[in-house]
Order: sequence, then C-alpha cells, then structure tokens
Amino acid sequence: VYWMHTDGLFAFASELKALRQHPDWTPRIRSDAVASFMRHNYIPAPHTVYEGVFKLEPGTILTLPWGGKPKLEKFWDARKIAVEGIQNPLKETDAALTDRLEALLVDAVGKRMMADVPLGAFLSGGIDSSTVVALMKAANSGPVKTFSIGFEQAAFNEAPHAAAIARHLGTDHTELTVTSREALDVVPKLADMFDEPFADSSQIPTYLVSAMTRKHVTVALSGDGGDELFAGYNRYQLTSRSWQALSLMPEFARNGVAAALTSQPTERWDRLSKVLPRSLTPPQLGDKIHKVASVLELRDADALYRRLVSHWEPSALMAGTDETRGILWDESVRKDFPDLLDRMQFLDLVTYLPDDILTKVDRCSMAIALEARVPLLDHRVVELAWRLPHSVKIRGGVTKWLLRQVLYRHVPRELVERPKMGFGVPLAEWLRGPLRDWAENLLSEQRLTETGLFDVALVRRYWHDHLSGARNWQYLLWDLLMFESWRERWG
Repeated sequence: VYWMHTDGLFAFASELKALRQHPDWTPRIRSDAVASFMRHNYIPAPHTVYEGVFKLEPGTILTLPWGGKPKLEKFWDARKIAVEGIQNPLKETDAALTDRLEALLVDAVGKRMMADVPLGAFLSGGIDSSTVVALMKAANSGPVKTFSIGFEQAAFNEAPHAAAIARHLGTDHTELTVTSREALDVVPKLADMFDEPFADSSQIPTYLVSAMTRKHVTVALSGDGGDELFAGYNRYQLTSRSWQALSLMPEFARNGVAAALTSQPTERWDRLSKVLPRSLTPPQLGDKIHKVASVLELRDADALYRRLVSHWEPSALMAGTDETRGILWDESVRKDFPDLLDRMQFLDLVTYLPDDILTKVDRCSMAIALEARVPLLDHRVVELAWRLPHSVKIRGGVTKWLLRQVLYRHVPRELVERPKMGFGVPLAEWLRGPLRDWAENLLSEQRLTETGLFDVALVRRYWHDHLSGARNWQYLLWDLLMFESWRERWG
C-alpha cells in the first residue's frame, strides 16, 4: 500500500498509478531513492521513488486521526519475533524438530489450499516449491496441479528438475518451454506492471509462469520465504567463510588476489566451470568470482554482506547524491543480532524478501489476476524458524537442512540434491543480441544526459565492455535500463 499526507491531502492506493491521477498532487522523483534503487535493484520500504509518498511496511497499521498526523503502529513485529526466538531456542532432537516443522507446514499449506476456485502451485524442482507441492499432495486426495517454465538454454532451465518431482508426486503438471521472443515480449510491459523502478530480472520468468498458470487456475501456492527462514542463500556461508579468511589476510594481499581474479573476463571463468564437476560450480561462475573479488578490500563482515547484496555502489554512479540508508546500516541490528548468520537472515527477511521477492511475485501474478499464496510465510512458521538452532539450518555445508528433512519424507533425496539455480534468464546474451537496440536507445549519451542523474561516461564504458564480452555487466545494466524504461513511461 502506498500512502501520502501533504498539504492537507491524505491519499492511499495499492498502485502508484492511482495516486498519479489525483489532480492536487505533482509527482517529484527523489534522487536519493534512485541511488538506493541502484544499490538494491528495488527501493527499500518505507521509501518510494517520489517525494512525500511512502510504502506501508509489513505488519503495520496506519491510523489518521481527524485533523492530525498519520500514526504508524506494528501489529506484528518481525524484529521482536526474531529476537525472542533466538533467546528461546528449541532444544529437541533432530527427529522431533522435523516432526514439529512438518506438522506446522502441513497445516499452513492446508489453510492456503482453502479456495472455491481452481488452485495449483508453482514448481521449480527446488527445495521450497517441492516441499509445498509434496505437502499439498499429502493434504489432497486428488492430483495437484503444478506449473513450471523452462528455457532453451540449459544453464537457465529448471524444467527437467520440476518434471522429475512432478512425476514422483503424480501431479497434473503443465510445462512451457519459453522462446527468447516470448520472454522479450514481456519487457515492454514491465514499467506498467511494477509502477516504480524494479530490476530483478527474474520478473520476466515470474510473469511468464504466472500467465501460463492463470490459464488453468485462479490461485497458486508459491515456495517463497524458505531461503530467508531456513538459511538457504549461498551468501550466508560465503560471507561467514570469506570473512574468516579475509580477516587473516593483510590488505595488500587481498588487493593482489582481487586483481588476479578480475584479470580474467567472466566468460573465461564460465568456460572453466564447464570442465569442473557440476556440484562444485554454481551457475554464472564468472559473475560470482568477480563479485567476490570486488569485496576483498572491505573491513568487516557487515560491509561484506552489504556488498554481496548490492548492485551499484551509488557513490560511483551518482556522485554527490546521497542514498536513503535504512536498516542495513543500523548499528542497533548488530546489538540485537550479535551472530552474523542471524543478522543476515533478519536483514533479508525485512528487506530483500518483501521489497524484492514478494513484490515481484505479487506484481507479476496480479497483472493477470492470479492470486499467489505463500504458506512458508505463515506467521507460525516464521516464529518457529527463529527458534531453530543453527545446526539444523546449515549442517556440513548443507543449507536448509531441516526443511530438506521434511522434504525427504516425501521425495527421494537424489531428485533434489543439486546446486541452487535461482530463477534466471540469459540476460547477458539478450543485451548483446535481440535487446541491443532497445538498450542502446535507453543508454544513449543524449538520454542519460537528459536524465541528469548518472555518470554518463561510466555507464557508456560499462555498456561497451558488456557488448564486447570483456565483462558481464548484465545486472548493473538492467538496473539502469529498468529505471530509464520506467522514466520513459512515468517520469
């Protein structure tokens, strides 16, 4: 929900396009919010791209007294829940914790299956969506309707994994292999769909799978939230292990390693990954290596975490422009969450999850009148997750360990044991190919100069480096392209 209270006017709406229709309000872009967008690929709540307009944060009630100022109150506080959970950990056996989590998830899934319209589920073949579908089957005598999409490029295609899970669980499975043309046709719709700058490129496949799903059902269950609650992101282990190693290295040594890693273009690292065991090489290896190299000079683990979740460094792209700094820089978070893993999970839970993941799913599904429900974010599941010891979140390098134990009761281990893929698209190739002219127009020197926010020479250099194959700047360029596309439509 967006809201504003200015010059005697109070207005709220679920979309900014509704507020833009008000005759007594003139939208003004906030440069500091744009800077924050360039760091995160979304604008963190409660801020928006416009002056005087705010997002109502999760678990919050806004009250407007007659003739007074808006009052914000939390009716469910994720920070309080997390702190209390950590202070009151469960001390049970692995089997007892698995039983407890499974029983709660069965109930959470069952509650979200209550519908008087056709219902199904997104299925990627990963841990989270597979768990949701497995528990839907356990609660339902008939076959569950499941939906997945795949791409022609193998590195981005999760469809075979989803199909294997679907066969095992006996679901009524629908799969769509998306051509590049179908995916690219989504791009012109994004500015209208998201209504403010948003640049998580998985918005494209999310919309496509939602559109396909809507042809069959009206409600779809999603597995979002599992990574934040059960420690599924690779960056949790990467940050901890990297900082342990980095803190032992003198600065000159770190700088030397960084120079060596970035001396090879990302494409060469990607070629190397093809001859190494698949279990040892995550997708887009080159991008990940370059990202690690860029953080070697950082001084503490929190700065390392911020860098790993950042895209642009706004001070380099938008010199002289401050960014809206929020909870990621709040020193009180370190006090409430002295453990690094707890701190990272909490920050992801209150920033990346609602502002990126859930925003993406909501906008893409509602754009075609599909209702997405998220059983893993049942408040009882969230509360339980914060009482779990670290040993059942990450064990022996295995993430989401306890959630996996629940899934293994329904699906053979070998069907889900694979490197985490994410929901990506071959964006780098598209920007060098079918999207090149569109991107060149939006990133032209004239256009960027008119915008007046960015270092034009820097952007042009990144664009040329990407086109030449010297570097893969796909995500940084997508941030700029989504902003310029939004500005063209709404700015």
